[in-house]
Amino acid sequence: MGRTLTEKILADHLVDGDIETGEEIGIAVDQTIAHDLTGTMAWLQFEALGLDEVQVEVAGQHCDHQTYQPDFKVSDDHRFLRSAAGTYGAYFARPGTGILHQVHKENFTAPGKTLIGADSHTPTAGGLGSLGIGTGGLDVATAMGGAPFYLDVPEVVNVRLEGELSAWATAKDVILELLRRYSVKFGVDKVFEYTGPGVESLSAHERTVITNMGTELGATTSVFPSDERTKAFFQRLERPEDYVELAPDPDAEYDDEIVVDLGEIEPLISCPSMPDNVVPVREVSGIAVDQVLVGSCTNGAYEDILPVAKMLDGREVAKRTEAVVAPASKQASEMLARNGFTAELMAAGVNVSEATCGACIGAGHVPASDSVSVRTFNRNFEGRSGMEEDAVYLCSPEVAAATALTGEITDPRDLDIDIEAPGFEYPERYIGASESDIIMPDEAVDDGLVKGPNIDEVPLKDPLGATLGGPALLKMPDNITTDHVIPATQEVSVYRSNVPKLSEFTLKRVDETFAARAAEADGGFLVAGENYGQGSSREHAALCPMYLGVHAVLAQSFARIHKSNLLNFGLLPLTIDEATYERIDQGDEIEIVDDAVDAVESGQETLTIRVDDEWEATVGLDANERERDLLAAGGKLPHTRQQFADAGENA
Repeated sequence: MGRTLTEKILADHLVDGDIETGEEIGIAVDQTIAHDLTGTMAWLQFEALGLDEVQVEVAGQHCDHQTYQPDFKVSDDHRFLRSAAGTYGAYFARPGTGILHQVHKENFTAPGKTLIGADSHTPTAGGLGSLGIGTGGLDVATAMGGAPFYLDVPEVVNVRLEGELSAWATAKDVILELLRRYSVKFGVDKVFEYTGPGVESLSAHERTVITNMGTELGATTSVFPSDERTKAFFQRLERPEDYVELAPDPDAEYDDEIVVDLGEIEPLISCPSMPDNVVPVREVSGIAVDQVLVGSCTNGAYEDILPVAKMLDGREVAKRTEAVVAPASKQASEMLARNGFTAELMAAGVNVSEATCGACIGAGHVPASDSVSVRTFNRNFEGRSGMEEDAVYLCSPEVAAATALTGEITDPRDLDIDIEAPGFEYPERYIGASESDIIMPDEAVDDGLVKGPNIDEVPLKDPLGATLGGPALLKMPDNITTDHVIPATQEVSVYRSNVPKLSEFTLKRVDETFAARAAEADGGFLVAGENYGQGSSREHAALCPMYLGVHAVLAQSFARIHKSNLLNFGLLPLTIDEATYERIDQGDEIEIVDDAVDAVESGQETLTIRVDDEWEATVGLDANERERDLLAAGGKLPHTRQQFADAGENA
């Protein structure tokens, strides 16, 4: 039996376990990435492990979320990250270099490599035949130290592409079509592997657009083959030596198959406030729009902004609408400027921003109250824009440009001006690549860690106790995101390296009193519905509840990355059925009847909880032996530190 491309890459990096769907394996990691919201804690954890140097081929540290440095705390974080990269042998991309996924794609992504990143959109690399997986920062820290990355072998879904995209249909519409058909939960524990004749019609860049936003399907990752299209891309990047041809075997067997006829794709748009709330643009045409933003790690490359510049050339943005273009990298900015497109955008009334993630996380270009924002981003969770009751739509750059011209949501096919579909266009070669803004390990300017006053130590959890009890501190509905738990807005993110202070914002968007109540309680529980913890990989959404004394989260289901983060920080991810969820009220006293340590270490798959000494229910603990060791030790950091110490003693 032949192997899928996913299986081939996993097999090439396998260090522990067998490649059988659902079974846990450990793989060697070639590359890691982190940004300024996740990297500070990752490096503090790396320091706590007592290691001297990174062990991966490439460890990339980027400063892309808080590029504008609105506070000295952010500037201190960036200086600390530069010092950590220099001290331990990582690559450091200075603030303004661009969004980590775009910059890594330009400089380091390579077919066949394994990449884990402390950001959920790390699967972007899959468009170039790399296996990129989003994780928490602690997983990045241990991988940088040479430890394997563990994951359950996912199901591999064959997404067979047929035909070619028609005029005005784009790669963004392909992934929106998948979200329209399925949901943000459909891809949990799955890899989407793209095959079929339609693959050849998509450029390497268009493929990365699709794999980037595959994260919104809940997928572990997405991957395309590495072929002649990939080769041409690396030649333009002037990195031909990194190209490797990769493809699944002709007789590869998949767990499921989805067929997409690219010729049937039309311009689509995701409506507020979930990425899978997708309809044809024509269904919502005419809605007045106050703000249009083009950019993000999904659609901020030169190839994404060029069509916008062409459509706006010689025209003006509607007077009622603010239009902003935020390139995903300084390389894209430089190429647009050198080719005259920046001037054309400005002449049309567009504000050209620095290369940053800022607006995507609500740290800039926050929409006005009672307004509509149309964006080429990947997420429109309620409040993520920085405005709690926002109305954010997601679309392609072409739809965004048409909307900017008319001041209302517009399908570009319906523009009443003579304008041709700009189509996809590659530059002959990429110029001004980010080398000048990336400090290589042998160019390090720091030989020791530089910590500002806001940078605190990593909090550690005690080993698991036998008796766990406390109140249901907060009861939450379905689809609570990591942005609900710890927002990424400016006033919060300045404390990413100061967990005691950051914890004060925990779940504030759900209940302003939560952090104070949790701190006063002697332990407690969170209760949630389906898909708890979806969204970003930010481990602070597990770290801060741990710091506040939360013992466990009782939820109907968990998002993959967040469940892993809960385990990494010693919090029990316990599954409950709908009846139990409905019966528990906030404030109820909950006690785990079992000896928690014995239950975890002995491999119990179910535990019993007692509520208010009145009724009992069964809860599930889906954790393998390795994960149970982490729970018993109080989390991955104390457990791994002991492992590294033991290895050093036995060396």
